[in-house]
Amino acid sequence: MIVMRVFFVWLMLALPAAAQQSGPPVLIVDSERLFFETAYGRNLTETLAAQAAALQAENDEIVDSLTQEERSLTLRRPEMTHEAFRAEAEAFDTKVQEVRRVRDAKNVDLQVATAQARAQFEDQVQGIIANIMLERGAALVLEQRNVVLSVRAANITDDAIARIDRELGDGEP
Repeated sequence: MIVMRVFFVWLMLALPAAAQQSGPPVLIVDSERLFFETAYGRNLTETLAAQAAALQAENDEIVDSLTQEERSLTLRRPEMTHEAFRAEAEAFDTKVQEVRRVRDAKNVDLQVATAQARAQFEDQVQGIIANIMLERGAALVLEQRNVVLSVRAANITDDAIARIDRELGDGEP
């Protein structure tokens, strides 16, 4: 609540200066739209989705293989000695645990890659957003999800998308 009051006091003090500027002193951008609607963001999203799909396909193949191996062990159990079954069951359990560890590590790697790609995207577009802010004489850019009420002219998302597409394309060198 105090933050909102401070913001409104600041805004009231900034209004006289804003009258001399070409646009609102505070601009708004929707970073989700930037990521999902720019060519660069879509390229990253498609790349990450393809990696996730490939990982899921690998997981599905491994699950199928382990399921068949477990069925085989279950079907052979009546013909096996207790010791032989126990040895194979323990070996199978060890294998499953190792597979799970490797799969979990690959899932974490994909999550890290996703976070890094998003951070790289944000780093790349930050300069473009800053340039728009300076060109419009604004002092601040807020994230859309943190804004309760604004005038339409304060939202620069569409302009930022167009400029990102123009300057960065799909992000490929």
